[in-house]
Amino acid sequence: MSSRNILILGLIVLNIILDQVSKIIVRVDVIAGTETEIFGQYFTLHNVENKGAFLGMGSDFSPALRIGLLLVLPIIVLALVLRHIIKDKTMNTMTLVGFCCIIGGGIANVYDRIVYGSVTDFLHIDLGGVFRTGIFNLADVSVMVGMGCLIVGSFNTKKA
Repeated sequence: MSSRNILILGLIVLNIILDQVSKIIVRVDVIAGTETEIFGQYFTLHNVENKGAFLGMGSDFSPALRIGLLLVLPIIVLALVLRHIIKDKTMNTMTLVGFCCIIGGGIANVYDRIVYGSVTDFLHIDLGGVFRTGIFNLADVSVMVGMGCLIVGSFNTKKA
């Protein structure tokens, strides 16, 4: 296995491990439905199960549609992206890291849907109406960081 492929695998696995360990801690130590202040009301800890996708979208879909859109489709897309980054040796480092974060975060949330039937979300930011998120998890952070890396990497053509 090439050092590049080891980097790809390592980054993906690191993202999955960080997410899954954080979710295990939350499932064990945080009472479901509670809210705990981390930094006042600006940054809070929760334990909610999300049967849908981003911000609960799709949670009211029929079981068959939820399986198709939230399990089968993401698995296919993640596999195709992984195939692409392994084959494309001209990809710059920032873009490669971005795709690895997206794949790792995606796999972590798909794993939750397969094993638990939902995704555990636990972090929330509310900056007094100026900026407010839904409740999210570290896999979501991985995906967002990955998107940021893709944007930055799009300005750089130096290969990894």
